Amino acid sequence: MTSKPDENEAAPEAKTRPPRKRLQFFHARDASPVQDHMPVLGVDAGVMAGLKVLDAANASGDPNHGSRTVLLFREPGDSGMSLTYVWFKSGYILPRHSHDTDCLYYVMAGELQMGAQILRKGDGMFIPAEAGYTYQAGPEGVEVLEFRNATRFSFLFKNNGETHWQRIAEVFRRRGDAWQDEPPPSER
Repeated sequence: MTSKPDENEAAPEAKTRPPRKRLQFFHARDASPVQDHMPVLGVDAGVMAGLKVLDAANASGDPNHGSRTVLLFREPGDSGMSLTYVWFKSGYILPRHSHDTDCLYYVMAGELQMGAQILRKGDGMFIPAEAGYTYQAGPEGVEVLEFRNATRFSFLFKNNGETHWQRIAEVFRRRGDAWQDEPPPSER
């Protein structure tokens, strides 16, 4: 004679399964500033001095001058997927930095240069957690999607010397006026 399973007892495989995910939609109009989900770390005296150099070169006074970064999607809770949209205007150079999570980058429009590599529409790169990097947007700028298996991630300044800060500031001075009315590469 076989015994009947207890109705209140879950099947063994159900006990180990994570909660079921649901279909979710997101809209660009609802995007939030990525800074709300990305603490900035590694701000030491050298970084503060570099940021002052950039402030002096930034005639617009806009702290996001030359860039737009928004979080398009974030699963609820402390774990799950997130998707970030980034637009760096023509010639924009990122400070060297790393994140504490892996990230897959997809170029939607424009181009970027990282060392000897030039990535254009449809190209991408995988950057593992803690790997320091910088890149420069191409002559029309670059729009990138960043895919992460994390809902929060840090931005850690890494090895930015005075020369690198001066390079970024020079682009601010040279391109600042053009950035005011520059459309994203996807709209050209």
